[in-house]
Amino acid sequence: MAVRILIAEDQTMVRQALVALLELEPDIDVVAEAANGDEALAMARKHQPDVAVLDIEMPGATGIQVASQLSGSGFGGAIVIVTTFDRPGYLRAAMAAGARGFLLKDAPAADLAAAIRRVAAGERVVDPALAAAALAQGDSPLTDRESEVLAAAASHDAIADIAGRLHLSPGTVRNHLSAAIQKLGARNRAEAAQIAQQKGWL
Repeated sequence: MAVRILIAEDQTMVRQALVALLELEPDIDVVAEAANGDEALAMARKHQPDVAVLDIEMPGATGIQVASQLSGSGFGGAIVIVTTFDRPGYLRAAMAAGARGFLLKDAPAADLAAAIRRVAAGERVVDPALAAAALAQGDSPLTDRESEVLAAAASHDAIADIAGRLHLSPGTVRNHLSAAIQKLGARNRAEAAQIAQQKGWL
C-alpha cells in the first residue's frame, strides 16, 4: 500500500520538482501540495496524509509552527522537515514540535524517499552531521523573552518602536538586548541577532 504524502514548499519550482521525483516512486503517492504554512495545515487536516513533508521557511506559519500545531491537534501522520539551513537549533525545534524526520534539501531525492518510508514505519530519520552538531552545541542560552526582543531588533528598528510593538518599556527592551548580546558574546544587537539566527535560535 502506497505511503500518502503532503508536500509543503513555497517555491513553486522546487515543490513541483519534489512532487515529480516522488511520484516516480511506486510506493509513494502525493495526495496534496501546499505553498505556505496555512495551506499546509488545511491540507493536512483535509487529506490526513501518512507523512507531511514541510519546508521550514514558508510564508504564514513556518514548517516548525505547522508541525507543532499538527502534533497538538491529534494529527495521525508523521512529519518530516526539509530545509536548506543546516542550523542545529532548527533541528532541536523541529523535534520538539513533533517532527520524526529532518533532512537538508541538498540530500539526494532517494534519501528523501527512503526517509518518508522510514518515518511512515515509525522510525526517526535525522541528518547525522546535523544531529552531531546539535548535540555539541547545546540549547539556546536565551530566555523566551530575550529571543522575542532580539528577533524584533533584527529589523534594525529604534528601541522605542520595538518597545511599542512588544508592549514593553524601552528600558526593559534595552535590558533584554543587553543580556542577549552578553550571552552570545556579540558586540552589538545586529551581531547578536545574526549569531542567534545562524544557530537556529530565532
